[in-house]
Amino acid sequence: MELFRDKRYRHLFSAQVIALIGTGLTTVGLALLASELAGNRAGEVLGAALAIKMIAYVVIAPVVGAYATRLPRRALLVALDLMRALVVVSLPFVTAVWQVYVLIFLLNTFSAGFTPVFQATIPDIFEDEHRYTKALSMSRLAYDLENLLSPLSAAMLLAVMSFNALFVLNAAAFMLSALLVVSVSLPSSQVPPKVVGGVWARLSQGVVLYLRTPRLRGLLALNVAVASAGAMQIVNTVVYVRHVLGEGETSVAIAFAAAGSGSMLIALLLPRLLKRLNQRAVMLAGGMLMSASLFGGLLSPGFHGLLLLWLVLGAGSSMVMTPSGRLLKQSCQADERPTLFAAQFSLSHACWLIGYPLAGWLGASQGMTVAFAVLGVMALVSTLAAMQLWPAH
Repeated sequence: MELFRDKRYRHLFSAQVIALIGTGLTTVGLALLASELAGNRAGEVLGAALAIKMIAYVVIAPVVGAYATRLPRRALLVALDLMRALVVVSLPFVTAVWQVYVLIFLLNTFSAGFTPVFQATIPDIFEDEHRYTKALSMSRLAYDLENLLSPLSAAMLLAVMSFNALFVLNAAAFMLSALLVVSVSLPSSQVPPKVVGGVWARLSQGVVLYLRTPRLRGLLALNVAVASAGAMQIVNTVVYVRHVLGEGETSVAIAFAAAGSGSMLIALLLPRLLKRLNQRAVMLAGGMLMSASLFGGLLSPGFHGLLLLWLVLGAGSSMVMTPSGRLLKQSCQADERPTLFAAQFSLSHACWLIGYPLAGWLGASQGMTVAFAVLGVMALVSTLAAMQLWPAH
C-alpha cells in the first residue's frame, strides 16, 4: 500500500499496532489479577478500574493537548511509551487492590497524553485528504485487530506461562514502540496559536473550539451513540451469552469477534465509500445502524441472532469513528490540531464514562431487555440530535 512507502508512517503504524496488542494482553492479565486479589469481587474491581481509566482520559488529555505544541513530538511520544512500560512492569508486584487503581490511573494518564499527540501527527504526514482517509482506516483496523488477536494470543500464552508474564510482554511492547518512534524524524508541531488568558484559557481552548463548530457538535452527539452501543456490547456480552443463553466461554469470544469483524469490514470499505458518499450521511447512517442493533435486542435473540446484531453494531460504530479524524482535520488550522484532537479524545471518553456504568447497572438491576431499550433510545436520540446540530450545508 502506498501509505507504507512513507517510512515515518510505516514506523508509527507499527508502533501503534505493537502497543495496542501489548495493551490487550494487559487487559486480560488485569482481569486475572483482579480475580486473584478480590475473588468474587473481581467484577467490582474491574468496573472501578475502567472508570478510573476513563477519568484519566477525560482529565489528562486536554492538559497534554494544551501544551503539546510546545514540546518536541518525538521526545514526548518516546517518554510516554517508556513511562507506560515502567508502570505495566510494576503490576506483577502489587499486593492490594488500591495499588491496582493507582497504577491503572498512571498507565492511562500516560496513554491519554500519547494518543492525541500520535493522532495529531498523522495529518501532518499526509496532508492530502485521500491518503489521510486511508490512514484513518488503517488506524481503525489496528484497533479492531487488537480486539480480535489479543484475547487469542493471551489464551495461548497462558497455556505456557503465568498471567504476570503478560504484563512483562506489554512492557516490552511499549519499549519496542518507543524504538520505532525514535527511529524516524517526525513533522514539527506548528507554532502554537496565541491564547489570551492564563492556564484555564489554554486548557479550555480545544474544547471551546470543538463546541463552537457545528459539525463537531454533531460528532459529539454521535460519540454518545457510539458509547451507548459500545458499552452495551462490551459490558453485557458476557452476561447475555453466559447467563441468558447458557453458552460457554468460546461463544463469548466469538460474540466479541463479531463486533470487531463488522468494524473491520467498514474500515476496509470506507475510503472507497467516502469518494462516492457524503461523510455526514455515512456517519449518521452509522448512528442509525447502532440504534437498530440495540432495538433488535428487544426481540431476545438467540446466539446467532446476537452475532448478527453485534456485526451490525460494529459496522455502525466504525462508520462514525473512522471518519472522525477527517472531520477534525477539516475543522481547524494545522496549529490547532493537537488541542482539538485532545478535546475529541477527552469528550468522547467522557461519553464512555457515562455509558460503561449505566450499561452495567441496567443489565444487573433491570435486566437485558431494559438495558437494550434504554441504550437504544440514547443512541437514537443522540443520532437525531446530531442531524440538528450538524446542518447538511
